[in-house]
Amino acid sequence: VQLQASGGGLVQAGGSLRLSCAASGRTFSNHDMAWFRRAAGMEREFVAAFRYIGSRTYYADSVKGRFTISRDNAMNTVHLQMNSLKPEDTAVYYCAADKYSSDRYYDQERYEYWGQGTQVTVSS
Repeated sequence: VQLQASGGGLVQAGGSLRLSCAASGRTFSNHDMAWFRRAAGMEREFVAAFRYIGSRTYYADSVKGRFTISRDNAMNTVHLQMNSLKPEDTAVYYCAADKYSSDRYYDQERYEYWGQGTQVTVSS
């Protein structure tokens, strides 16, 4: 089972990036999926989640209104569209998956599958 994150890069403040997380090894359509990030010297933090029961989405307050999480079950992929990027969004972004649906969408301890991370750098 693997999660492969891609789409990171360098962008100016106000710009956009779209991250993708491709899953392989099993079908993830019945998994909760999430994005977390870790800035340099900081703890990893929750960014966004897609709960497969009810297709509900959740966002950290810091990204609400700017980021959108979506999934393409046919492609076994989850995306994170990031608009109006700010320098404080600079971090390594990780995708995660859990085969059990839970309202603890923010809790990284519950996610059993993790991607390798993709670097997002936002210049001012």
